[in-house]
Amino acid sequence: MKRSRFREEQIVGILKEHQAGLSAADLCRQHGISDATFYKWCSKYGGMEVSDAEKLRAIEAENAKLTKLLAESMMDVSTLKEMHGMNF
Repeated sequence: MKRSRFREEQIVGILKEHQAGLSAADLCRQHGISDATFYKWCSKYGGMEVSDAEKLRAIEAENAKLTKLLAESMMDVSTLKEMHGMNF
């Protein structure tokens, strides 16, 4: 997955600038981001504080790790079932 140029703290700061009254087009031009990126950030980080964004990142990392572990265990079970079927 591509890594963002902006940290969560910076994203939340940009969104707070928008809430303070700056237009989305001005913010996008100022920070060098596209409108689509800005609105994606709004939907993901809108209304969050910096600590909330950090918690979200930690939860997403944990979820990715658990998903990988589940896939590996399912692959192991599948391999064991195939091996068991060959013995008969």
